[in-house]
Amino acid sequence: MVPFRRKPLFALLGGACLSLSAAHAQVAPLDSVVVTAERDDAPLTITTDPRKPRQPLPAHDGADFLKTIPGFSVIRKGGTDGDPVLRGMAGSRLGILLDGEHILGGCGGRMDPPTAYVFPEAFDRVTVVKGPQSVLHGPGQSAGVVLFERDPKRYAEPGARVYGSLLGGSFGRHDEIVDAQAGTPAFQAQGVGTRSHASDYADGDGKRVHSRYTRWSANGALAWTPDERTRLELTGATSDGEAAYADRMMDGTKFKRTNAGLRFRKDGLSPFVERIEAHAFHNYVDHVMDNFSLRPLAPGSMPAVSNPDRETRGAKFLARLKPNDTNRVAIGADWQANDHTVRSTVNETAMPYEAMPRGEDATFSNRGVFGEWTHEHPGTGRLVAGLRLDRWRTQDQRATIRLGKGPMAATAPNPTAGASRSDTLASGFARVERELDAKATTLYAGLGRVERFPTTGALLGPRGPESISGFGTRPERTTQLDFGVLHRAGDWHATASAFAARIDDYILIESGVARTMPARAATIARNVDAKTLGLEAGVGRAFAKHWKADATLAWVRGENDTDGTALAQQPPLEARFSLTREDPVWSLGALLRAVSRQDRVDPGKGNIAGQDIGPTGGFAVFSLNAGYRFSKTVQVTAGVDNLFDRTYAEHLSRSGAMVPGYLQTTRVNEPGRTLWVKLQFSL
Repeated sequence: MVPFRRKPLFALLGGACLSLSAAHAQVAPLDSVVVTAERDDAPLTITTDPRKPRQPLPAHDGADFLKTIPGFSVIRKGGTDGDPVLRGMAGSRLGILLDGEHILGGCGGRMDPPTAYVFPEAFDRVTVVKGPQSVLHGPGQSAGVVLFERDPKRYAEPGARVYGSLLGGSFGRHDEIVDAQAGTPAFQAQGVGTRSHASDYADGDGKRVHSRYTRWSANGALAWTPDERTRLELTGATSDGEAAYADRMMDGTKFKRTNAGLRFRKDGLSPFVERIEAHAFHNYVDHVMDNFSLRPLAPGSMPAVSNPDRETRGAKFLARLKPNDTNRVAIGADWQANDHTVRSTVNETAMPYEAMPRGEDATFSNRGVFGEWTHEHPGTGRLVAGLRLDRWRTQDQRATIRLGKGPMAATAPNPTAGASRSDTLASGFARVERELDAKATTLYAGLGRVERFPTTGALLGPRGPESISGFGTRPERTTQLDFGVLHRAGDWHATASAFAARIDDYILIESGVARTMPARAATIARNVDAKTLGLEAGVGRAFAKHWKADATLAWVRGENDTDGTALAQQPPLEARFSLTREDPVWSLGALLRAVSRQDRVDPGKGNIAGQDIGPTGGFAVFSLNAGYRFSKTVQVTAGVDNLFDRTYAEHLSRSGAMVPGYLQTTRVNEPGRTLWVKLQFSL
C-alpha cells in the first residue's frame, strides 16, 4: 500500500484547499457541477463554461477538460497532457485554437500536444464544432474544431472585477487562478494567472503511477475602444511546467510558451458590412524532455536530453457581410508558417544540451482563402455552406534520420534531404437545418469534405512504407455525412447526431514493421482507405421541483478497408447517467460512467498519438458531488470521483513504461478514489 492513499475522508476534505472566484457584479444562481456536459446549443455545436466545477475532476489542461464532453476521449499517459480524440480522430484532425490562434507542440512523440498549452479556466467560453461543418477556423479539421475563447467587454463606466479560484484534493492536487480586469469606456486591461500542481496519484489498488506535474500560465491584454463599435487589442501570454509520464522513458521538464497577438475589430461599417476582423499572432514553444530530472536514472543509462522547439506565425482577415435580411456571408483569408528545430544530447553531464547546435527539421507554410454563406428561411430553418482553398508548402531540412526513439537512436542519411513539396487542397460543406413545432425541434443534415495535409508528426516522425523517410506521405481526404435532431420542449431536452465518413489515404501509423533497409523493426506512416461511423445522443428531463436526470451515449466504429481490419484507436461505447437536485442554495449530484469492452482492435496500428495495445474489458465508475451557496457571492462545491476505488485503465491509453521505483502496467491506470473541494467568491 502507498501510505498517502488511505487517508480518512474527513482528513482529506479538511486538508483540501478552498477556492475563490470573482467574476461579475450580477451573480448567476448556483452553478451545478458539470457531469454529462452541456447539450448541443445548435446543430453539431456545443458551448460550455470552463469555469464551472466538473466531475470527474479534470487535470488543469485542455485534453482532460474536453473528455467531459460526449464524443471526446483522451489517449492517456499519466496525470496530464493526454491527447484529445473526437469521434475516434486524433492529432491535427482536431483543430485547437486559443482566441483564434493556432498552437502546435514541439515533440514528435506528442509529449506536448496543443492542449498541453491550454489552461481552460483562463478562458470564458469553449465552443466545439463537430465534423467538417465550418471553414472559418483553419485547414484540415476533419474531426472538428475546439475554440477556447475570451469574452472581452467594453466598460460603460470606470470599473473593475476579479475572478479567482483555488481547488484542492487528493494526491496533493491544488489549483489556483486569478483573473483581474479593469477599464473605462476607452481603455481596458486584463491579467490572468493560473497554477496547478499534483503529486503522483495511486490507482484503485493503491499502486503509485508516475504522474506528478506542475503547470503555470500568465496572460495579459490591453484594449483601446474609442467607441462601442471599435476594438484594438494587444495580447500576450507565457506559460511553463513539468510533467512525469508513465508511458515512456522520458519526462517533460520544460513546456515554455511565449505568445503575442494583435487584433482589430470594427462593427457596423455599413448596412452591408456588419463586421471586419484582423488578427496577427506569434507563438513560440520550447520543450525539454529528459530521463533523470523527474525519475531515477535507470541502471546503465546515461542522462539524455531532447529539446525540440517550434515557432508559429499567423494572420487572419475576416469580413462579415449582410447582403439582405435573409443572407449572411463571411469571407476571409489566413496565413500560417512554422519552423521546427531540435537539439539533443546522449550525455548531459559531458555534453550539455544547451551547448549543442539546433538542427532545423522542416519549414511549413499555408495560405488559405475561405467563404461561408448562411441563408435564413424565416420560421422554417436555414441553409449553411462553405468553401476553402489552401496552398501548402514544406521543405525537408533533415540531413539524417533517426532510426529509433530517443536521442541515443542510430541515424542514417536522409534520402529526401532538401526536398520540397507543395499541394493545393480544397475543403467545403453544405448543411440544411429545418425547424419544427415552433422551433422546439430542429432537424439537420450536412455533407462535408476535408483535404488534410500531413503534419510534422507524419512527415518527420515515422518512416514511409518504401523509404526511411515519411516525407512522401499523401494528403488525407475525408468525406462525411452528419445528420441529427435537437429537441427542447417543457421539461424535456434531447439531442441525437450521427455521422458516416469515408477517408481516402487515411494516414495510419504502424509500429513494429519488419524492414530490410535498415534491417530492423520500424514505425512507419502509410496511406490506407478507411471509413468510420458513429453517434452521440443525450436526453434529460426536469421533474419534481428541483430534480433533473440526464443521460448521454457516444459510439464510434471504424474500418481499415485496405487491410481488412478494424480501424485502430477507436474508443469503446460509453454512456453517462446523472441525477441532480438543485435549488437556490443547495445542489447534489451523482454520476455513473459506464464504458463497454472494446475488442475491435488492430495491435501496433493507430495514429500519431498512440497505437492499439489489445482488447480491453468494460468498467463503470460512480461519483458524487454537492454544492452550497453561502450568499450571492460565495459558493462551495465538493466531490468524490471513483467512489468505490475501482482499478481500471482507458482503452485509449498508452502502454505503461518501466519506470524505476514504479510497477509497470499494460496500460496507464487511472486514479483511484479522489476527493476534491472548491470554493468560489464573486464581487
